Amino acid sequence: MQLKKSRPKSKLTIGVLYGGRSGEHDVSLCSAASVVAALDKSKYNVVAIGIDRDGRWYVQDQPEIISHKDFGNILSLKKRGTWLVNHFEQQNKLHIFNLEKSDEKVVVDLIFPVLHGTYGEDGTLQGLLELAMAPYVGVDVAGSAIGMDKDVAKRLLKEAGIPVVPWITLNRHEWREQPEKILRKASKNLCLPLFVKPLCTGSSVGIKKVKVKKELAAAIDYAFQFDTKVMIETGIDCREIECAVLGNEHPQASVLGEILPRHEFYSYEAKYLDPDGAQMNIPAKIPAKLAAAIRKCAVAGFRALNCNSMARVDFFLDKTTNAFYLNEVNTLPGFTSISMYPKLWEATGLTYSNLLDRLIELAIARHQEKSAIKTD
Repeated sequence: MQLKKSRPKSKLTIGVLYGGRSGEHDVSLCSAASVVAALDKSKYNVVAIGIDRDGRWYVQDQPEIISHKDFGNILSLKKRGTWLVNHFEQQNKLHIFNLEKSDEKVVVDLIFPVLHGTYGEDGTLQGLLELAMAPYVGVDVAGSAIGMDKDVAKRLLKEAGIPVVPWITLNRHEWREQPEKILRKASKNLCLPLFVKPLCTGSSVGIKKVKVKKELAAAIDYAFQFDTKVMIETGIDCREIECAVLGNEHPQASVLGEILPRHEFYSYEAKYLDPDGAQMNIPAKIPAKLAAAIRKCAVAGFRALNCNSMARVDFFLDKTTNAFYLNEVNTLPGFTSISMYPKLWEATGLTYSNLLDRLIELAIARHQEKSAIKTD
């Protein structure tokens, strides 16, 4: 009897989407280089799709990792052609055409977004991919939009009984029309030191620490350079603890890590530009019972913000009382070789390459479930 030869399983074509219109453009190039290097080439064909600072998409001839003076290895973004994303030609794939060459078309089975900040992890990109009916890695539209808006996220977390640091939020026209009223409100409701943050940015872009009242107005003006809304938070003397969450219906939490910034706080410079800007302790040196409570809270926060796939959940741990507060749910965390999210999973027993495999599996499972929904 002659055995039939099994057909080789076809590779998935993964489109790594990176760059973008945000202050975290350069960080994205760095994360994308790590993802491209770690994706298993025996399982996937990898296509690099860069988005420039003006929002134009460019399919790369081939993924090319180059050296950068500040960020180490980055994924090159070469501007060639005029590319159109066609969300009408669905077939559960993403179709991208070069309008300058009618015969040049790229079709990917799944998008792996490595875009941080505005227009990358705020639900806008996710909405485009939903319209195209293309599978994609990461939190979907609602969870991405909620996680990016620090004010909405805090209100939902508070409603779910999850502790958060006191805050107030203001928009640009309120600040222009009633600056003195805003300053009085901050003085009355919040305690120094204060942190002033653009509402919908990440990577600590636009953040200032305010130690005395006279510095607050300038910090607010600075934050408004990066967003139309700003949050003012009470600062506490704390340890910065992070937890990685992974999963759809049954999310799991990693071991905890601790950030020990060598700057005054964990600023953009400390995260990306200063090689000695911070030390990471993984696992964090925390009593087991307290660590379990924080991990449980990380999953609860993940669910409260309607997340799926992945998120890095950041906490403040009061140095005096050991009370903890959920600071932020980051729905598209950094993926550089030194980023906390992959490092936490590696310490929990999941290698970087296997983590990417798992994220792709979760994206396909979620897409299949959504595709089964009746629309007629």
